[in-house]
Order: sequence, then structure tokens, then C-alpha cells
Amino acid sequence: MRSPLDITDEETYWLRSRDVSDAPAIGGDAYFSTHDVPRASEVTADDLPPADSEAVAEIDREALETETTIGKWQVTGTGERIAELWPEFVADAEDGIIWAAKAMTTYGYDHLEMYDDYLLTVYTPNYFAKGDVDRVRDHIREGYGITKELYYKPDIYTRKGIVAESAAEFGLSVPARYVA
Repeated sequence: MRSPLDITDEETYWLRSRDVSDAPAIGGDAYFSTHDVPRASEVTADDLPPADSEAVAEIDREALETETTIGKWQVTGTGERIAELWPEFVADAEDGIIWAAKAMTTYGYDHLEMYDDYLLTVYTPNYFAKGDVDRVRDHIREGYGITKELYYKPDIYTRKGIVAESAAEFGLSVPARYVA
């Protein structure tokens, strides 16, 4: 399997689990029923998790309205650690334990100035399904011994440009929905 550290191709910032495996479980439909996760189109306002501020609740309502429910746990580390974890997370996606994964490439690390460390993201299809979000976090911690603080960033935060430097502009204390 190609390591994300080997990728220096121009404009190739990320290596996705789908790029290295054609296993149907990666980002697949079976995940929803296996892990009792509702699809974005099935979520209602009653399904929204508690929010610690009106700013978070407002973004959640926007995500509900636009059916933008995908999110990811962010695992940071050295390039070597991310390269070591990468095939393990791809295998987890192939087995349907996690929904999908993405790793920063060497090109990405060299050209995305907002990152001080390499980044590996572990996706869930619905960030409102807090039980699944927590299950995946626990798997990351227990399966791989990752003990440092983890941030869970919904894709809507990414689309809105919410990063550490801009979080306050959105009324947020951190650029993440969940911190654990």
C-alpha cells in the first residue's frame, strides 16, 4: 500500500482510503445499518445533539437543513506515526469498523501552512449520531493507544472555513464540534 509520505505529486494534499482500496465497505451503505446510524436525509431537529452554545446550535441547524452531516476525528502526529497508522485505518475502513479515512501527504504537509503536524482523519457519516462518533473515538484510543486530545470536525465547519484562527468569528472557542 502506498504511504502518504511517498506522495509529493503537485496538488495532491490528501490520500483517501478509497484511493488505495476498492473494498465496498469504505464509505459504504452497510455502515449505516451495522452501526445504527441514520442517513442525513433521515435526521430531524429532534436528533440534534445538545449544543454548548447558540453558535454551535446554529451551525448544527444549518448542517441539518443542508444534509451536511459527515465529520471526522483528527489524529495528529509525525509523518512516520501517520504512515504507520495509515494501513491500519484503511483496514478498519475495509472491515466497516470506521466509515473512511484520509491521510495528509508529504505534498500536503509541505504546502498546507495551517498544520504543524501530519494529519490523519477518521470519518463518520453523521456527526449527529453521537453514539457512533463516540464509538469511533473509543476505537481510535483503545485500538491504537492514542491518548492526546482529539478534535472532531464536521465537514460543514470545513466548508465554512472554520479553523483555529477563525473560530472566534463564528462564536466558537475551538474549530471542532467535539473535543475528547
